[in-house]
Amino acid sequence: MKKYVLLWCLFLSSTALFAQELKKDSISKKVLIENKDSDNPGILSGSDSSKKNKSKFIPIPKKAAIFAALFPAGGQIYNRDYWKVPLVLAALAGGTWTAIYWRIRYQDFLTGYRSFYNLSDTDDPNYGNLKDGLNADSQLPVFYRGGILNGERNEARLYNINQVQKVKNDYRRYFETSVVVTAAIYVLAIIEANVAAHLKTFDISDDISFRIEPKMSQPLIKQPVPGIRLVFSFR
Repeated sequence: MKKYVLLWCLFLSSTALFAQELKKDSISKKVLIENKDSDNPGILSGSDSSKKNKSKFIPIPKKAAIFAALFPAGGQIYNRDYWKVPLVLAALAGGTWTAIYWRIRYQDFLTGYRSFYNLSDTDDPNYGNLKDGLNADSQLPVFYRGGILNGERNEARLYNINQVQKVKNDYRRYFETSVVVTAAIYVLAIIEANVAAHLKTFDISDDISFRIEPKMSQPLIKQPVPGIRLVFSFR
């Protein structure tokens, strides 16, 4: 029985070696034919194909990340993914506008919150405390901007100090959240540029090589046993 196994392994190995030799011969013949036909304008020679490969743009992931970090959508422009540029810019512009909006609202209510306290004279013994005649239930008009961010604070509502403090803290939290989200979008744009550059250099062709070759294994026994193994090469 062992003789038949050995003969089968030798047959498979010889067949695999013969197939590899045929493949090498076919490749060498193809190269010779291309070199001979280099004068024919209808057939691409080896130098022409190399020039064609050289002309293909291959991005460098490190450079893509650097350009994306230097200015918005720089990595996408470097990768020549121009359709992604308006998406990145729109996301960053939206996050920036939102952060500015909540920042201005926070500043308006911060000013209203300070109006309850005596902050005009540092030499006043009552400095930093509530103004005379005010208590926790007293209400003062808080002027704030409406829908126009760069307009004047011409709209006002009556708030007590606790209400103003709550709204002020909410707006500050919204502002900080907007800054974090905008920064996260910027970081994601950098990561996306780096990953996209990697994917452009990744070979996704269907060129899968398969061969059978003999192998000597020794699984938990004293003497080696002949066998075969399958080898897949993904290119």
